[in-house]
Amino acid sequence: MFNAAYSWVKPTPVTKPALIAFSQSMVELLDISTTELAHYEFAEIFTGNKILKGMQPFAMCYGGHQFGHWAGQLGDGRAINLGEVLTNIHGRKMLQLKGAGRTPYSRTADGLAVLRSSIREFLCSEAMFHLGVPTTRALSLCLTGEQVNRDMFYDGHPKLELGAVVCRVSSSFLRFGSFQLPAARKDLSLLKQLVDYSISTDFPSLLSDNAGVFNGKLYLSWFAEISNRTCSLIVHWLRVGFVHGVMNTDNMSIIGETIDYGPYGWIDNFDIHWTPNTTDAQGKRYCFGAQAEIGQWNLFQLANAIFPLINDAESLNLILNQYADNYQQQWLAMMTEKLGFAQYQGKDDQQLFTDLEGLLSVIETDMTVFYRQLAKLETKKELLQEQDWLPILVPCIYDFAELTSSLKEQWSQWFSRYIKRCQCDNNDAEVRIALMNRTNPNFVLRNYLAQQAIEAAEQGDYSEIVKLQKILLCPYDEQGKYEKYAQKRPEWARNKAGCSALSCSS
Repeated sequence: MFNAAYSWVKPTPVTKPALIAFSQSMVELLDISTTELAHYEFAEIFTGNKILKGMQPFAMCYGGHQFGHWAGQLGDGRAINLGEVLTNIHGRKMLQLKGAGRTPYSRTADGLAVLRSSIREFLCSEAMFHLGVPTTRALSLCLTGEQVNRDMFYDGHPKLELGAVVCRVSSSFLRFGSFQLPAARKDLSLLKQLVDYSISTDFPSLLSDNAGVFNGKLYLSWFAEISNRTCSLIVHWLRVGFVHGVMNTDNMSIIGETIDYGPYGWIDNFDIHWTPNTTDAQGKRYCFGAQAEIGQWNLFQLANAIFPLINDAESLNLILNQYADNYQQQWLAMMTEKLGFAQYQGKDDQQLFTDLEGLLSVIETDMTVFYRQLAKLETKKELLQEQDWLPILVPCIYDFAELTSSLKEQWSQWFSRYIKRCQCDNNDAEVRIALMNRTNPNFVLRNYLAQQAIEAAEQGDYSEIVKLQKILLCPYDEQGKYEKYAQKRPEWARNKAGCSALSCSS
């Protein structure tokens, strides 16, 4: 579609819409009543069967770099925007249906989604929000009554799966690729319209600071803000152990939210080279440890796209270079809090951080469990014996046969250095523990937990979805009877489909 940022489109009707899960906080934010939620019409609306007065459904047109290669026009192949809601407190919110049928950008696909991927999107959107990670939200999860044909691992074994639709919510679904496509087509008029619209609606304070004038200075400020938000987002991902899995430029939000929950995954054992995406298994372009670098690469592509509006390569490059400095500062600040220090104290701290990550990588050590355990370490002693620090590692290590005497000695030295560093802060233990426990989550949406919820739901049992929602409302808290959900991945889930690796098929 040339000279267009979107196309009007109607969702595909479905036979038997049924609401199976919803976000209570999103219901409240959108001022939806309990009566409306319980009514059959709710499922009709949020599967696309019924269009309310004032709704004008549309699909967005954009391009993107996929795995480093320009893919040309892409667009919302299975996402349909119903329209915006003006909330009393949180401003504009766009309601978008994912899996509601074909659009002009579906290419050869059917525009539908299956229950498996929809559960993952629904749960992860809300889990990330309560973890404090910028994200699109999820209002509802509905079955459609349809059967959808999918080849989960693209291995020639397709099967029919239950169809589903998630209603996603955000103040903006614009992506880096939204600006790349008109730039690639040299449609500078549309490019400027889109940038001006983004600034006016999503970054109005920038416009006010620039006296309401759209010019190169304003566009640079806009790009700098996007760069800062992207950097902060990725540092959050690393803090909680999240791997997006497919950081193509069409999957990068212009407002710095996590968007498009496809083959994502959560780090179990700390491995900077791990990727949950089977398509990325060989190249590992989007692995855990590469996400910050890819964020900068994607920003470079956005800079190329908006260059014709600015014509100042030096200023754009300065912002891109500042991204690297900003990332380093934010990563160090994040690690300082993860380890419970009052403030960053220079290169010795940085060495302590990098040495820790090196130790975590030597043998399979659960990242999430380790940082919660570390908060329990007694830090008043000057010298440590093995019995003092080994209980910290016991719940984290996947194979104790790999914990050699040499490695034990390395861990003992690191723990001793850590204790001395904690003592330098001269803080009460309660202060350190509180800082660590509000930085390091106790619960994350581990892949195997999501898969268990999927398997139960495919049999008509949605109780595990509800239970995970409840647990993930307070991911930093100790939650008594649910503590088994905070333990490291069970061995049976190591190589199980959906628990260790996923594809883009949904």
